[in-house]
Formats: sequence, structure tokens, C-alpha cells
Amino acid sequence: MSRPLIAILRGITPPEAHDVCAVLIEAGIDRIEVPMNSPDALDSIGIMAKAFGAQALIGAGTVLNTDVVEQVADVGGKLIVSPNCDLDVIKRSKELGLQSWPGVYTPTECFAALKAGADGLKIFPAELMGPTGMKALRAVLPPGTQVFAVGGASADNFGEWMAASADGFGIGSALYKPGRAASEVKTLATAMVAAFDKATA
Repeated sequence: MSRPLIAILRGITPPEAHDVCAVLIEAGIDRIEVPMNSPDALDSIGIMAKAFGAQALIGAGTVLNTDVVEQVADVGGKLIVSPNCDLDVIKRSKELGLQSWPGVYTPTECFAALKAGADGLKIFPAELMGPTGMKALRAVLPPGTQVFAVGGASADNFGEWMAASADGFGIGSALYKPGRAASEVKTLATAMVAAFDKATA
């Protein structure tokens, strides 16, 4: 079962990439993004994609232009996540067969992203919108639209967000911070997965 949880590994380095990715998958998180403002992000994505691309959806976050989309595809990445709604990034991602998850906040951005072909929507920063805002936004979105809350969602409030119609979550520092050992990431990821499973039971 692939849970709708995206691990955001901001600041990870290539020497850490394999082991951190391995423990996340072992814990039950198989959607993983390396933000492009991490050190040598493409190298980390390539390491993960080569080792685990058959069993996990691996790619880049903080993708701001189409050149990066192409670079991610070249190293085997399959996931493009952005903090903003850039229609060219969405379209190029889909042309290359990658999943596209743009950052959106307003109905205008949501509908523009979906029209451009986005696979799902990343509500960011979700803590500002809150579950009440997401529930209101959901009322106007096309049925079946995948909506992930990023920023402000955690094991403590999965249930509250899901009650407001969130389909999934992007999780950053609650899972990984620069320098955090793979063993600690595994412990945190295992707890995160247990909290998610409890909220969806």
C-alpha cells in the first residue's frame, strides 16, 4: 500500500541519500522528494532513483523552471513538486511522464494547475489556510482532485485535516533535518506511518 505521504528531505546530501531513502521505504513511506535547494540535490535524487525507483516515487521539490524538470528526469526522478503554480513546469513535467504537484493556495491557482495537467494540488502553506479553508476550497474543486496539505500538517493533526478533505500530506522537518541519522529518521517515520494509519482506520 502506497500511503499519500511525501517525505520532504530538505538539506539531505548524497552520502546520506541511500540510507535515509531505504529506512523511509522500510517504514512505509514510498513518496520522497529532495528539494532543489539541498546540496547536490540531483546527485541525491539519482542515487535514490537508481536504488529504489522501482519501489518508490522519487523526485524533486522546490522546482521552479523547466530546465530543472528535464534534469530531474535525466537522473531518473519521477516526481516534480513546486512551491508555486508555474504552468510551464506542470506541462513539461507531464510531457516527460513525471508526476506534477504544484503549490497552490487560491481557487484561481488550483484550476489553472489542473487545466495544465497537474496530478494533484499541494496546498502551501497549509497552516495559513487551515482545515476550515481547505474544506471550503474542496467544495469548488472537481470531484476526485487529489489535495495534499504541506506546512502545518503532522502526526498530531492528520485526523483534523482528513476530516476537512485532505487526501495526503507532505512532511518535512518532522521526519528529516540536515544531519539527522537514518536510524532516527526510521523511528520518526515509523511513528508517522502509525499515526496516519490510525487516523485512516
